[in-house]
Amino acid sequence: MPVSSFLGAAAFAGRTVVLVGGGSGIGLAVARLVVTAGGTVVLGGRNADKLASAAADLGTSARWQVIDTSRQQTIDAFFENLTTVHGLFTTAATYVTGPMAELSVDAAATAFESKFWGQYRVVKTALPLLSPDSSIVLMSGAASTRPAAAAPAYSAANAAIEGLARGLAVELAPIRVNAIAPGTVDGNLWAQRDPAVRQAAFDFYRAASTLGRIATEDEIAQSVVYLLLNTATTGSTIFPDGGYSFR
Repeated sequence: MPVSSFLGAAAFAGRTVVLVGGGSGIGLAVARLVVTAGGTVVLGGRNADKLASAAADLGTSARWQVIDTSRQQTIDAFFENLTTVHGLFTTAATYVTGPMAELSVDAAATAFESKFWGQYRVVKTALPLLSPDSSIVLMSGAASTRPAAAAPAYSAANAAIEGLARGLAVELAPIRVNAIAPGTVDGNLWAQRDPAVRQAAFDFYRAASTLGRIATEDEIAQSVVYLLLNTATTGSTIFPDGGYSFR
């Protein structure tokens, strides 16, 4: 769907959206929508070259700073020069998945440490800067509802993120807090993997989902933007997963 059909030209006018993980993938796709609709974005991530390239492509409405969600000092530095935040979305996470019988406890904990606590740290640090009409979108995954095979800790971490969204929606109101739970997405992450592994995963997902297709990063970004803008939605999780989670 063309951006012009999805958003008004000034839907984000006067609003600043922070995108941690915004140098590529879903985060960058969200950034494009926000900038096209008149907003300003602040991109964060660990790769300075990638962030600089993304910001240059987005133009004068984008700026960037390095941040590592596992290191509180870098999170503090990231928000130090911001004044008001109207939207917040974090996709950055690095973790290991596998069966309980094979993974060490420390390895299994990476799904919580990076994906859950990483987002928790970012939101907590941003709190003093959030406008009363701001929106936080947490990144979960369809495995929260339909657990991934042999990845119980990862599935549990996603479910915990959705619980966090509900809890924060109550605590932080009128600030809105929601979660997005995509399934397999055709984009930056899978493009880096072995083609044979990618094809097998895509074939499995098509067979396992209701729509029989893989979502794109742009489709997930549209769902994120809905949650950033819709003033009647809070404490919810939406699943742009092609019907994988309920089949």
